[in-house]
Amino acid sequence: MEDMGFEKYRSEQIMRWVYHQKVRNFNEMVNLPLAMRTHLQENLTTELPQIQSEKISACGTIKWLIGMDPKNAVEVVYIPEEKRATLCISSQIGCALACQFCATGMAGFLRNLSTAEIIGQVYLASERITAITHKRTLPKISNIVFMGMGEPLLNENNVFQAVNILLDDLAFGLSKYRVTVSSSGIVPAIHRLTDSCQAALAISIHAADDVTRSKIVPINRRYDLAKLIESCDYYTNKTKRPITYEYVMLRDINDRPDDAHKLAKLLGPRHAKINLIPYNSIQALTLKPSRPEAIEKFRKILQEKGLITTVRKTRGDDIDAACGQLFGQVLERKKRIADYDYMKEQHVV
Repeated sequence: MEDMGFEKYRSEQIMRWVYHQKVRNFNEMVNLPLAMRTHLQENLTTELPQIQSEKISACGTIKWLIGMDPKNAVEVVYIPEEKRATLCISSQIGCALACQFCATGMAGFLRNLSTAEIIGQVYLASERITAITHKRTLPKISNIVFMGMGEPLLNENNVFQAVNILLDDLAFGLSKYRVTVSSSGIVPAIHRLTDSCQAALAISIHAADDVTRSKIVPINRRYDLAKLIESCDYYTNKTKRPITYEYVMLRDINDRPDDAHKLAKLLGPRHAKINLIPYNSIQALTLKPSRPEAIEKFRKILQEKGLITTVRKTRGDDIDAACGQLFGQVLERKKRIADYDYMKEQHVV
């Protein structure tokens, strides 16, 4: 507002209209001067992205394909529980990291989403849930997780700004404990998140030794486990908040008892929660999910070592909305060399 020549307090008025009153037409913001309303209407937009498809799972999970430009779209997932609901949002169109169990990486990387495009997913989902609630009761969105398409910490500036809006009382007013940024391990950005962002942190760890992790999470070749754990310790020591470590269970790759003992040794002294994720099959990949008995044995080993361990309930796999299954629509597909150039620009490789 100040850059446009208006008083600073006008920003609070506009935010209340947009986020509290759900009014996005500047001409309807009647406590603003007419000349200002006209100027804003001519120079700013509150246009939302468009829902291209909506799929509802048997368990109540909803997946939207949301268009971000004429050729490309991301996927957003609403996961309801009895009294709360989590919205899984995307931070990039495609992904450059190519984790071996994730559909998003198969699409390659196109571009980062702007802060507006990130917030637009939340605003649009909230509107859609309100509309659906007229037909059946759905819980309001209470938690936001940056666990959709893309690596959030390769788009940190826009993601951090989006987190600020999600937490702001003038906007969504969410608790800092209910907005989570997940990362595969971009170590310098984890330090910056610790210093300048109030979001909770989740780490996609998926293996407890560098040989295995480098195969399934290639970014480990740049930031190995020692560097990753050091950055995680920096976060917990400075914020006094725990980290959730996500661990996808892959048959005969990282699900053996020896892997569980390695993970317990790696994380044991730390204030951590481990979330074991049954692998959700992707047709184009040859990986297999761990057997239920292997997951249960893995969990027991970790719990016996004193680690808080949960097994994530698979939700939305019948509509390809479960963890790792988001592919989106990346029609302006870039070659892997372009992904590599992008990561060099971000000082990742």
